[in-house]
Amino acid sequence: MKFLHTMGAAGLMGAMAALLVMLSVAPPPSALASYAAVRGAMGAVATWIILPSLALMLVSGLLAMTLNRAFLNAGWAWLKLATGVLMFEGVLVYVQGPMQQEAEQSAGALAGRVDPATLAATLGPERNTLWVLLVVATANVVLGIWRPRLIRLPR
Repeated sequence: MKFLHTMGAAGLMGAMAALLVMLSVAPPPSALASYAAVRGAMGAVATWIILPSLALMLVSGLLAMTLNRAFLNAGWAWLKLATGVLMFEGVLVYVQGPMQQEAEQSAGALAGRVDPATLAATLGPERNTLWVLLVVATANVVLGIWRPRLIRLPR
């Protein structure tokens, strides 16, 4: 379980870092063909790397908690679970959804169905959300390595 959990975390954090790089080098929407290609790639990363990595991380973490009774009494494990649920919500609502939508809109603009002036409205919020989620993911890694004695739950 630990191996799967670590692989999921590595995939998730690596994909978020890649998306930050792609956001920083994305051409402006006025270069529509290039912008649509980059946004399409970002949508694919969000769908095919971030979501499976997040699912792997959450499921393996939950299974580890159920299989290892010591985790049920460890405050750090419960804190990781809480922040993992926040990561799940943040990724679905503020990363994957908007990136998939922007990829579809930019493809639509390239095909002439969407006004190109409506593009790139979410670049700033996407960047900020990715930074926040990377900080939370890093805190989860620190908790998993350090395992501080936050609280002891009664047995």
